[in-house]
Amino acid sequence: MSLVEYFNKGGSMMWGLLVVAIIAVVLIIERIITLWIVHNKNPLRVFEKARDIFESEGMDAAREYLAEDKSPMAKILLAGLEKIDRGRAVVEEAMTMKASGELAFLDRGMIFLSASATVAPILGFLGTVTGMIKAFNAIALAGEVEPTLVAAGISEALITTATGLMIAAPVAVFYAAFSSTINSYARKAEEASNAFIEYLLEKGLLKE
Repeated sequence: MSLVEYFNKGGSMMWGLLVVAIIAVVLIIERIITLWIVHNKNPLRVFEKARDIFESEGMDAAREYLAEDKSPMAKILLAGLEKIDRGRAVVEEAMTMKASGELAFLDRGMIFLSASATVAPILGFLGTVTGMIKAFNAIALAGEVEPTLVAAGISEALITTATGLMIAAPVAVFYAAFSSTINSYARKAEEASNAFIEYLLEKGLLKE
């Protein structure tokens, strides 16, 4: 059976499943690209690089490096560095606010990916119900139990259920993997931020 035949035998609910599958694939590709870029910019390495430049070339050079580096961690550190003369509380607040925005960016689209994993099996089960209704309607119209009529409705029911689960399963796996990556990055970003504050305090560049 070809994919087109499989799709057609699934009935009208297959169109809804196709839309969900397309949305999920687009989101997965976008998340893979975004999180791969972020993964290659380890927060602690960004801090260490900024610290080394600070040590060897001064604050302006470190600020320039962070401004050119478009990673979330660089933006967080830059937000703190720009408030360095305002005291620890202001620096920490600036970094926290920036971190909230940057981590929200990492979560972009995740809610729709989660929804796709939930909606796909629901649509599949709905297709199951409509398929069974068609089967029983066919029996009622025929006035007798005709195996071919029943088989057509059951086939539609099973196809939509299987399709919904085939969509939901990999999407759920990708969602879990992406969530783990985001949470890991958030923990490392917090560690790097704390290390940055401690470094500034040790150097006497930041007031309590």
